[in-house]
Amino acid sequence: MIVLFTDFGLAGPYVGQMKAVLAREAPAVPVIDLFADAPSFDPMLSAYLLAAYAEWFPAGTVFLSVVDPGVGTDRPGVVVEAGGKRFVGPGNGLFEPVLRRAPDGSARAWEITWAPDVLSASFHGRDIFAPVAAGLATAGADAMAGEGRLSPLPLSRLRRKNWPDDLDRIVYVDHYGNAMTGRLGYRLSTEAVLVLPDGTRVSHARTFGAVPVGRPLWYVNSNGLVEIAVNQGRAASVLSLTPGVPVVVERTSENPR
Repeated sequence: MIVLFTDFGLAGPYVGQMKAVLAREAPAVPVIDLFADAPSFDPMLSAYLLAAYAEWFPAGTVFLSVVDPGVGTDRPGVVVEAGGKRFVGPGNGLFEPVLRRAPDGSARAWEITWAPDVLSASFHGRDIFAPVAAGLATAGADAMAGEGRLSPLPLSRLRRKNWPDDLDRIVYVDHYGNAMTGRLGYRLSTEAVLVLPDGTRVSHARTFGAVPVGRPLWYVNSNGLVEIAVNQGRAASVLSLTPGVPVVVERTSENPR
């Protein structure tokens, strides 16, 4: 299957245009809409979101991932293989957490050396990444490399070594106003307290109903990320949480990090 992860928005033509390319180039491959509202223009925030959600897809999945504020510049287009899954998109850090969490020895990368005869300066998602994703889903990276469409790329050229393993910032706000962070929940003690920029202190609860209506909590969401919510309320509004807002983890003696 091909999974779409973009910041293109839930309205407008862009996702539809990419899906039209996929339908033409790989008509038998299912296409899954995962995110069209990843953090706009922010590969770093989007990277931690992508890595968490990619965990739930099987080996062989191709992630067509486009958060690309540098489109049209000299940033490379890349394919990354990690943990049996393949990711295609800009080489701007978007796949850094995916690479870090891949089993040892399972990661490879290629630079996309192919381009269509007619190429827009501002829509590589449609013109380059979608055709390459279709090729990955139908032929595979090695076959595409053999045809000269991909060139092996040292992983060191993609890495962002100064990025943290967990990102203590809001990376996404969902339909309910719940605010996801870029921290994996299993790495955080349930005794830890999250401190927000306005000084609000948020303690752990297993789920919404474990606290009174209107009370904030942090919990580990269904995709393994630390998330901040308000029982029957919108945490994003109540606590002024938007993508990029920092969250301070107040460590305790039981914190495993």
